[in-house]
Amino acid sequence: MMRQFIIKRLVSLLLVLLGVTFLTFLVTDLAPSDGAEMYYLSRGITPSEAALEEKREEMGLNQPVIVRYFDWLKNALHGDLGMSFHDGEPVMRQLTRKLPNTLKLAFGSLALVIVISLPLGVLSALYHHRWPDYLIRFLTFGGISMPNFWLGLLLTYVFAVKLGWLNVISDNSFKGMILPMMTLVIPLASAYIRQIRTAVLEEMHQSYVIGARARGMNDKEILLEYILPHCIAPIITLLGMSIGHLLGGTAIVETIFSYQGIGSMVVDAIRVRDYPVIQGYVIWMAVIYVLVNLLADIFCYWQNPRTRRGVKQ
Repeated sequence: MMRQFIIKRLVSLLLVLLGVTFLTFLVTDLAPSDGAEMYYLSRGITPSEAALEEKREEMGLNQPVIVRYFDWLKNALHGDLGMSFHDGEPVMRQLTRKLPNTLKLAFGSLALVIVISLPLGVLSALYHHRWPDYLIRFLTFGGISMPNFWLGLLLTYVFAVKLGWLNVISDNSFKGMILPMMTLVIPLASAYIRQIRTAVLEEMHQSYVIGARARGMNDKEILLEYILPHCIAPIITLLGMSIGHLLGGTAIVETIFSYQGIGSMVVDAIRVRDYPVIQGYVIWMAVIYVLVNLLADIFCYWQNPRTRRGVKQ
């Protein structure tokens, strides 16, 4: 049954990938200016109509969008994502050069979110309606309320400008990643703490917990043996969903801190209408997001016998 489950998920996720790439082509085709015009304008050149037509033919922009999409899809299946309109560099080379920096930032932030949110979420639930619970909920409310761009500027002002502990412009060193990671971690960890708190509170009122207490088990044993294992599946699902949030959110954070990742690369590509780079970014992010969610679904299916029985039916 596991094989059938994986095959079904793979088919549905492949359809998602095709839909994402096609919609990206369609949206970029509706933009008010095309890659040929932005190619000249980004170089400070005002092109003539003849030059524009020649450049459009060179870039393949004079073809219908559906033709360009299938040409791109055929090449992408062979590992060729095209050439950048702006500098002529292969898109795959740009992605492989900058994607590792973004993945390091995103997955490092995700690991830090787990380390922070799991104990604080459990602590908040165990001290329900007491001062540790109120304090944690107050802090998480503030963390959720702050948008990434404002939080990034605030952290830069405090830790880089006023205190001088960190650099305003980030690099790929550990010290250079602290501010970008804090900007990503604080809002997401705040949301996770509240989710974990809710999940633990719901499990604490289940009948099996009452029965365990009646058998003489203490709260620590009940928490480790019963409550936390039952909370794993929803937490893993949240982690899978957060990958897309982190990878998408890094574009703003990387721009604020001048972090050389794929997010800042795509912001520059959007500015100059570099469609091959934009499309390459979308497909890479979609592939990563789909694979992570597939792994999360497989884990939840394997971990929860009720899910396996549901799929079998």
